[in-house]
Amino acid sequence: MIFWNRRQMLILAAVAPLATSRRAIAAAYPDRPVRIVIPYTAGGVAETLMRLLATKIEPRLGQKLVIEAKPGAAGNIGTLDVAYATPDGYTLLVAATNNYVINQYMTKMPVDPLTALAPVAKIADVPLVLFTNKQVPFRTFSEMIDFARAHPGKLSYGVPSLGTVNHLLMERLKQTAGLDITAIPYRGSPQATLALLSNDIQLYPIGLAAGIGSMRDGKIAALAVATEQRLPVLPQVPTIQESGFPGFVASNWWGMGAPKGTPEAVLEIWHDAVIEALKDPAIAKRLDELGMVPRFETRAQLTSGLAAEAGLWREVVARGKLSAQ
Repeated sequence: MIFWNRRQMLILAAVAPLATSRRAIAAAYPDRPVRIVIPYTAGGVAETLMRLLATKIEPRLGQKLVIEAKPGAAGNIGTLDVAYATPDGYTLLVAATNNYVINQYMTKMPVDPLTALAPVAKIADVPLVLFTNKQVPFRTFSEMIDFARAHPGKLSYGVPSLGTVNHLLMERLKQTAGLDITAIPYRGSPQATLALLSNDIQLYPIGLAAGIGSMRDGKIAALAVATEQRLPVLPQVPTIQESGFPGFVASNWWGMGAPKGTPEAVLEIWHDAVIEALKDPAIAKRLDELGMVPRFETRAQLTSGLAAEAGLWREVVARGKLSAQ
């Protein structure tokens, strides 16, 4: 026979209603369509990614996912829309790295997404590759560093826009290696690739899928990858880490968030739904075609990772005086 003391009984009395409440929420949710906000223009990578996941998540949850593009201000408009939404699990965000851990340091925002949003799931990484053209006098990453040091101001690099991971990775490299190279923002990857081919820029850090076609055609070359280990598809290309810069790992990842205060049971439902969708072979194959690497982090791992990455980019922005605030 088990005997309970008064303290144990009080704890049980306090915990039991909470557990019951969570089970009730989980059993009833969702009972209507869920709105997924994409803080970019319709038809882009984020929408493609979410519609792919929706093919598995909708049958699992038994509800329609209403995917809404809400672009503007580097994704801040859509991000804030979700941050201010009712935290009931019926409005979620699917956005990129900068919307969670960079924009708040680049420009003034009424709330910090890091504290105004509850992390749900990291969906996929887009490993960054540093490409160059065939007109430059260097052929390796180390030679590029030596050339840049010997010729201040001679090299420029393209980025999708200022304040992206692509931009801050190169700014961090500038700060660490003592380089004088210039960032040139472009509206899209095709424009930046053309600029690289014409030698208007000499460096271009971008996702593998955006540059691998031109690389296979022999028009551009990969100097290094910003991953922990070499990419299987580019075994001959070194990581930035192994080229003398420990800790230089970065990707333009995509993740899901919810308004702060969303019930934990709902957050777990969505985390599990995303992870299960990512395990589907057809989805994994499509992600590989898009140059994405699925992630299977727990919510605790994601939360700690966000805090660490935010601290890194905050320091890079402050040190480079990059903020428009």
